[in-house]
Amino acid sequence: MASEELGPEFFIRLRADLLIIGDSILTDRHHASNGNYDPTDPQNQIGGIIPSFSLSGWLRHGMERVVQEHGATACHPGEANANFRKEEVYSRDLEAGYHEKGACLDSVADGCLILDLFGGIGNRPGKIMRRPIQFNPVRSQIEYSRGQAEGHYRRLTRHIASRNPNNGRESLRVVEVDAVANLDGAWYLCFREQNPAFVGLLAEAVRFLNQHQTDFLHQLGGARNFGGGIVDCELINPLYTERELRRVFDRRGEDTAAMADKDEEWETDYLPEFRSALSSRIEGRIGG
Repeated sequence: MASEELGPEFFIRLRADLLIIGDSILTDRHHASNGNYDPTDPQNQIGGIIPSFSLSGWLRHGMERVVQEHGATACHPGEANANFRKEEVYSRDLEAGYHEKGACLDSVADGCLILDLFGGIGNRPGKIMRRPIQFNPVRSQIEYSRGQAEGHYRRLTRHIASRNPNNGRESLRVVEVDAVANLDGAWYLCFREQNPAFVGLLAEAVRFLNQHQTDFLHQLGGARNFGGGIVDCELINPLYTERELRRVFDRRGEDTAAMADKDEEWETDYLPEFRSALSSRIEGRIGG
């Protein structure tokens, strides 16, 4: 079986002009003298970490849509007791392609694909591990095989101005947001167990998210109305060696002939098996 020939590690290439992550961005400022740090200074060489919370939600959203496109429902991402402030919103979610969280456990031990991968009931761990992305503006210091990325941190300031002509565009308030620009790197994922349906769902979800990158609901992070969160994404060929993985990000050269052969092998020999396994899993179990 093709899935048994692959390891549990996968990498998604992410490229974005601007990311504003709602779950915050952690920065490394220890080298800046206290009181002398100016976050807007373009000379700052600030690295940091993009937490995996928003990344995980973005990927899950893509996976849910793939399951729904196969004619099944996805496990609702909310709390298990469905105790929401707006009950009508939850009801609309159920009508729009979701089932009650955990309902799939009534007939299947592992639940649907979404619950199986992301967990969330009774301290159930998900079977897909998502690491944060460590970014650095210095390309030579980036280790793509560890899921790192090139990225440039800035703190952006937005002035909310009065629309009244008599106020002369007077600023009403100032909003500061942390952002990473010109992001290009790898997001590291790891499955806790080998399962061809998992790989098939990951490949199809990344394809879906890339095709719908300008749709509001499928953009990543916050400030999506302001050009943030539009992400080019692709699943890096799992057949690549670590050296070939690094070459993907090497702007000085093109892919080798061996990489081209592996691309064809992945598309013709591996992906069809994973897609078939995905379809079989969804068709054979409630909600996918």
